[in-house]
Amino acid sequence: MIRSLPSLNTLRAFEAVARHLNYHTAAQELRVTPAAVKQLVSRLEQSMPMPLLKRKGRGLELTSAGLAGLNDLCLAMTYMKSAVEQMRQDQNSKQLIITVEPSFSSAWLVPKLAHFRNIHPDISVLIDSSQQLVDLERSNVDIAIRYGAQSNNKLVQHRLFNDQIIPACSPVVAESLPSSRELTDLLSTSLIHWDTSQLEAAESSRQWFVWKNWLKHFGVENIATREGLHFSDYNQALQAAIAGQGVILVSEPILINLFQTGLLTSPFREKASPNIGYDIVTTREAVGRAEVQAFVDWILKAVKDEHSHA
Repeated sequence: MIRSLPSLNTLRAFEAVARHLNYHTAAQELRVTPAAVKQLVSRLEQSMPMPLLKRKGRGLELTSAGLAGLNDLCLAMTYMKSAVEQMRQDQNSKQLIITVEPSFSSAWLVPKLAHFRNIHPDISVLIDSSQQLVDLERSNVDIAIRYGAQSNNKLVQHRLFNDQIIPACSPVVAESLPSSRELTDLLSTSLIHWDTSQLEAAESSRQWFVWKNWLKHFGVENIATREGLHFSDYNQALQAAIAGQGVILVSEPILINLFQTGLLTSPFREKASPNIGYDIVTTREAVGRAEVQAFVDWILKAVKDEHSHA
């Protein structure tokens, strides 16, 4: 008669206790309570002809029965962990998780993703469009595209392009401006504002998108920069500009397509060129995977091709 195996949970609990000879340490490893570990080990012992553990002073000691199966049990657990990890890696080997801010995602990345998918139809791409900064070394995210990324020797970074921040509006609004096209002409139109106060790193990189700061860079301080339309979502602010509701500060490199198609135009010659740009960032471990390197190579070439034809 073939005896059925005890439950995996009881075997797993005993294996952890046998290695540590301590219920509390085993419980921490298994992320359960010491009482739960004791109960699981007790359940396993009930299916055995004799106890597997015994008290020794304030600690624990393995009985001869516990020692008899420990090596094979530890080896079996190691094999199971390895098998599960291989299954996980195989399942995710062709999947990329990319975190990218919403404005870059909608204006630049998403319209180009079809090209990447055509070249690499076997790679699945998940876009996490969020303003939140993700710790690449402590998450399952493979790639981040960041604005104003800080240099980090532990990560692999490539500059996509340096930013140029310019005023932009619809052609209709541009035609309504005085022909002089001086920055003081902004007094005659409505300003569209992106409220960056809720963003991480708002005190540094994003301050160039605040009208007061951008104008001050060019020596203009006599414009009521708080008047006009205010948006917390940049994409909504951008749509308002396209719809002809005023002038907005934009990142020229990522909106180049909107300028080429005529949805936006830049009515002024001034361009702010801070030492800030968009970077693609990944870990050294992740970039060793073929699909991660394929995406990095693709986006760097896409940027190069776009700006060589601009």
